[in-house]
Amino acid sequence: MTHPRDILLGAQARTGVLPVCDHYSGVEARMRKSLQLQAELTRQFGACVFDVTLDCEDGAPVGGEAEHAALVVELVRGAAADARVGVRVHPVDHRAFEADVATIAGSVGARLAHVMIPKCESVADVERAARALDAAGARQLPLHVLIESPGAVNRVFDIAAHPRVQSVSFGLMDFVSAHGGAIPAESMGIEGQFAHPHVVRAKLEIASACHAHGKVPSHSVVTEFKDREALKRAASRAAREFGYTRMWSIHPDQIRPILEAFAPTEHEVETAAKVLEAASRADWAPIAYGGKLEDRASYRYYWQVLERAHRTGRRLPHEVAEWFAAPHALNESRDT
Repeated sequence: MTHPRDILLGAQARTGVLPVCDHYSGVEARMRKSLQLQAELTRQFGACVFDVTLDCEDGAPVGGEAEHAALVVELVRGAAADARVGVRVHPVDHRAFEADVATIAGSVGARLAHVMIPKCESVADVERAARALDAAGARQLPLHVLIESPGAVNRVFDIAAHPRVQSVSFGLMDFVSAHGGAIPAESMGIEGQFAHPHVVRAKLEIASACHAHGKVPSHSVVTEFKDREALKRAASRAAREFGYTRMWSIHPDQIRPILEAFAPTEHEVETAAKVLEAASRADWAPIAYGGKLEDRASYRYYWQVLERAHRTGRRLPHEVAEWFAAPHALNESRDT
């Protein structure tokens, strides 16, 4: 039987589907705890609700890059079979970049979900990273890129268009500091980052570029990790006002608020399920529901609501839950 995802999304069926939270850690004890927490929440929710990205750029001590890369390999090998683990390597112009890729992708590339390239400035940087992965025997690995400068924002549509790029993230703090003091420090804060026009413009450009090319826009970190409600408000704004479908976490306490903020409401899930169940019975022809016309355009939207509910561990109505129990649906994130 043809899966609703293939009917409704067609050629887009293998793009834009990732867990809504990407959790970063670079210290050994925290990396191990992150992988353990991922396994625990996967068992709790019945789906992998966040990625773990092991960090070489900020995690490796100066002079200890090779040892840190070897540690990442060890951790990936020891992760659960269904774990989703990525790695952030050093920037392409860093002396450790080639060694990072050769060691990690060359050893455990088949176990990785993605490779994050920080400080990506151009399509040329993406090409260089792709060549390094290919040389390491990891041609299947998608690239995630981090946009951290005004120039990179200016080129983000070209970067997002590259077929190897799966997701584009925004590096808030580096972006602000790249302006030489022209943007005030409060623009890196939990409120200011949604107010300063240059930061707002950068966020919107990145999200627009991703949606134009079927890629996943990933929102920047919030450093105030102790204020759970403030974090949840920021995550909600990123999702509902700025068009982001994924967000970074830098502390375990941030993961659940991000999941809650990016999850559809119970009412949204219920409506989506009812509309799509009726559409399925009509073989996806237009229907009348609640006094309104519904057709393929709205079906596509409602399907994406259900996908987001599944990726955030929300309980799905029984009439649509079977669509997410099939191997096709369970593996869609890894196949992206």
